[in-house]
Amino acid sequence: MERTATAHWEGDLRSGTGTMRLGSGAWEGPHSFKTRFEGAPGSNPEELLGAAHAACFSMAVSAGLAKAGKKATSIDTKAAVILEGLAITRIDLTTNAVVPGLTAAEFQAVADDAKANCIVSKALAAVPITLQATLAAG
Repeated sequence: MERTATAHWEGDLRSGTGTMRLGSGAWEGPHSFKTRFEGAPGSNPEELLGAAHAACFSMAVSAGLAKAGKKATSIDTKAAVILEGLAITRIDLTTNAVVPGLTAAEFQAVADDAKANCIVSKALAAVPITLQATLAAG
């Protein structure tokens, strides 16, 4: 299985602009120095990396719950990709889930396993990843 994405860039680093596109065509958007480093409207590679990590982690939690015989009502995950200078220095995962019949300790164990073993976490093993997991009443 191969998944693709493309990027196009025109101009120099500071004043140039580009576009990024998912291979599926499901999303395409602009990016620039200002969107990446100065908070201007538009996307950036770190934001897309965070989306991929949050999605992968949530799916891994769901798979872990299934192994435990549980099914989530909902799993909501935020991945904050911390960019300092020219390095991604940390990714902070925050997840909240509603899972009937599961204790907070059981949920934490499933979430910890997902953090260590989701495909994107493994690919990003060089970056420290933190996790805050909350089980909501449901």
